[in-house]
Amino acid sequence: MPALYAIVDSRTATAHGWSVPDLAEACLAGGVRWLQVRGAGVATGTLVRWCDEIVRMAARTGAAVIVNDRVDVARMSGADGVHLGQHDLPVGAARRQLGREAIVGLSTHSAEERADAWSQPLTYAAVGPVFATSTKATGHAPVGLAAVRDAAARRPVRPVVAIGGITLERAPAVVAAGAAAVAVIGDLLAGDDPAARVRAYVDALGDERPK
Repeated sequence: MPALYAIVDSRTATAHGWSVPDLAEACLAGGVRWLQVRGAGVATGTLVRWCDEIVRMAARTGAAVIVNDRVDVARMSGADGVHLGQHDLPVGAARRQLGREAIVGLSTHSAEERADAWSQPLTYAAVGPVFATSTKATGHAPVGLAAVRDAAARRPVRPVVAIGGITLERAPAVVAAGAAAVAVIGDLLAGDDPAARVRAYVDALGDERPK
């Protein structure tokens, strides 16, 4: 798993004057290798159109595309997988629909949810919000780096993706706490040059850029 997991969120993109496909293209140009498309409340047809376009762009660099929540959209667009919340389709059902090789991630916000996640056929567990975040109203208090350490130490070992309030300055400490990757949303738009911001993350975290 690459250390940077970019999330292109439709509301965040719009707030900064970007379309979702254009922001995804900029992140891919910067060297991102895992990219999630998140379009809460977006019409299915629009979301499928975005994902179709982004999957085609990502194929040029070999980057993986993950769709937030929508297993059906992931299947229709040929995306590499799906990221699920606690109240979405169960991990096992998503795995059966998408296949053994698909990426299936799950959000967790407490020790109990993390313990349950490790019994499911997931690819990674997302832990958060690590820090306070204004990108999404999660309804959950920040869990801090201690939760990242706890999740990373569980057996069997599964990759941990840390999410929530991640910035370029905080990212190395989060990885040092045991996260396999940091999921970044709002900070990708710092300076309004997401390609350059992604390159800065890739360099700081030691990711290999696609050829």
